[in-house]
Amino acid sequence: MSLYKTTLTLRSSDVDAKRRLRLSSLFTLLQEAAIAHTTELGMGREKTLDRGLLWIVTRQQIRVTRLPSYDETVTLFSWPGETLHLYFPRFFRLTDAAGETLLEASTLWALMDQESRHIVFPEEVGVEIEADPEESALPLPAAPRLPELTQEQNFTVPYSYTDLNGHMNNARYPDLAEDLMPPALREKSIREIVTEYGGEASEGETIRLKTAAGEDSFAMAGFGPEEKRLFRLLLRFFDGINADR
Repeated sequence: MSLYKTTLTLRSSDVDAKRRLRLSSLFTLLQEAAIAHTTELGMGREKTLDRGLLWIVTRQQIRVTRLPSYDETVTLFSWPGETLHLYFPRFFRLTDAAGETLLEASTLWALMDQESRHIVFPEEVGVEIEADPEESALPLPAAPRLPELTQEQNFTVPYSYTDLNGHMNNARYPDLAEDLMPPALREKSIREIVTEYGGEASEGETIRLKTAAGEDSFAMAGFGPEEKRLFRLLLRFFDGINADR
């Protein structure tokens, strides 16, 4: 059975000013679990990173019942799905100390060649991740369906936002969204996060951001040279303030 499990207690650096798990911390937690489990399955850095192959996430969908809070102990489960041509599905479930599900997530990953920056076929580079047939599969992540984006501004990627792949890390996108959204939305509890990444944003690159805030949602997309869409992100919130414990 290909099931990964890790238990942790949330530290002060994991949470925001509301003492809830920060969205960027959640993204990082999922990312590190994927790396750890892939290594356990025999496809660690010697089969990928050391050969110039970079793991990238292309889509994420996270459905939240409740975000855990500071000093709370949680358990994260993760398992791989059946490889789909170029893409590696991976699923997650986060539970509280009583075993209640806090959130579920589905993601699509791919391998990118470090030099060409193109996605590669897994079978051509000898990377194989066996699916877990005993775990119930969650739906694959859907592409975010954004409303009309009415606000626009430029954003230059700082060095601190980049990662070992040499581009803006996926965990920085929710940080950017939270910085740009109206303060009233930050008071609400997150219900769903949907992201899609279509290109890279490198250090020093200026990207054009387009955003739209609704009563219970915030949408953002980024565009590079020649209007190439780099990413799309949609945050949906519960109708009400402070639904989290």
